[in-house]
Amino acid sequence: MAPEQVAYVGTAAKTLGPALRLAWLVLPARLVEPVVEAKRHLDVQTEVVGQLALADLITSHGYDRQVRTVRRRYRQRRDLLLERLAGWVAVGGVAAGLHATVALPPGGPSEAEVLAAAAARGLALTGLDAHRHRPGAGPPGLVVGYATSPAHRYPAALDELATVLRTVSPRP
Repeated sequence: MAPEQVAYVGTAAKTLGPALRLAWLVLPARLVEPVVEAKRHLDVQTEVVGQLALADLITSHGYDRQVRTVRRRYRQRRDLLLERLAGWVAVGGVAAGLHATVALPPGGPSEAEVLAAAAARGLALTGLDAHRHRPGAGPPGLVVGYATSPAHRYPAALDELATVLRTVSPRP
């Protein structure tokens, strides 16, 4: 609606894989040359084969099909996460992104203690404090990503997460 005021930035990290390091910009005309010049000085390592493959995926509509596929997969993973944790803890932040937030009960173990218990079970989580401007300024909680775990390990990882959370938040 305002092409001379808006820069559109996208990445293929969540749909094709973060290792590809492919992204794009749709810029207002006045920004194209300054961005090209900045990129010339900051990033001389952009590989061409991946860019050409992505361009082919886009023009052949293969990328659109891939986006639909991963959206369905991520929705199923999110729904399974919500199902497994229902009744134990409050889960939020699921309307967008590839993670959820899990509120920890007040007066229970600290965020650090829960993260340590999760790590002991092989889970890679972060606490909400790591994402706050002022750590400790809000209630304790976890950030649970649901996109990266291999499909065959995801249900078992959720079982481990549920076990950890049951120890800190007994069912009401």
